[in-house]
Amino acid sequence: MTTSSISQLPYLRAAAGVFGTIFIGFGINAMLRPGNGLEFFEFEPPSTASDKKLVDYLMVVYGARDIFMGLAIYSAAFFGDRRVLGCILVAASAVAFVDGAVCRANGKGEWNHWGYAPVVAAVGSVLLGVLDMGGRRKKE
Repeated sequence: MTTSSISQLPYLRAAAGVFGTIFIGFGINAMLRPGNGLEFFEFEPPSTASDKKLVDYLMVVYGARDIFMGLAIYSAAFFGDRRVLGCILVAASAVAFVDGAVCRANGKGEWNHWGYAPVVAAVGSVLLGVLDMGGRRKKE
């Protein structure tokens, strides 16, 4: 009896690599161009020099977070287990959901984040085996 293992498709790792690249790109943008990075949240730019300085520093922290997520995705996609990759993608989608919730609380911009969160979660879930047929597999 054959079993279907959709979670083993190489295209899923390639898709994860694309997500990793996107996260790294957002992170680099936020670190090098904090004002532009802030626009993804649709927040008003700070009005005072001290507020701008604080926001610029926070955007570096945000950028480092995104670069970390991208590198974690790359690492799991190219060197790790597909289930670890799936967990990282599901966690990354939760980060995007929280980013959207913060925007929503501010009054706008949530769909800049909520639009891709389900896609990342879906790929992560498939890597975790939710669509595999044939019952439980033996531990690898």
